[in-house]
Amino acid sequence: MRILGIDPGLYLTGYGIVETTGRGIALVEAGLIRTNVRASLPDRLHELYAGVRDVLADGRPTAIALEDVFVHPAFPRAAIIMGHVCGVIGLSAAQARVPVDTIPPAAVKRAMVAFGQAGKRQVQRMVRVLLDLDDEPSSHVADALALALVAASRRGAVLGAAAGVRGSA
Repeated sequence: MRILGIDPGLYLTGYGIVETTGRGIALVEAGLIRTNVRASLPDRLHELYAGVRDVLADGRPTAIALEDVFVHPAFPRAAIIMGHVCGVIGLSAAQARVPVDTIPPAAVKRAMVAFGQAGKRQVQRMVRVLLDLDDEPSSHVADALALALVAASRRGAVLGAAAGVRGSA
């Protein structure tokens, strides 16, 4: 099983691919998709689409774990933008015929550190430990990897680094 976790954003979208093995879970690839902040919204969405499409083609995941959109009533425009971003990611997934699970941020935090209000540093540390990484990944990459780990766990995978596999994100 190979799962792509995606932490959506218009400027920075974090992604991380993990694969289950007979000995645990191994990091396959992780990184950021960046868009040009000076470009128009349609152009930025196209950049994101191309980036997600490339990650899907290169990583060949069997499932995607996408962070569910968090909406704060004080920032309705941000929710609309995130709707566009998630729509582009969903379209990319549908075209690649990869199923998408959406997971709320609080559920990821509860699953990773047993506290739904956990801070980003706590999630980063737990991702580093579970994947036996040399360093803590950046916050967007850590969130994406946490999504992938939670999705793998929900599918029956035992969390923990595969023996003999060390990675860096």
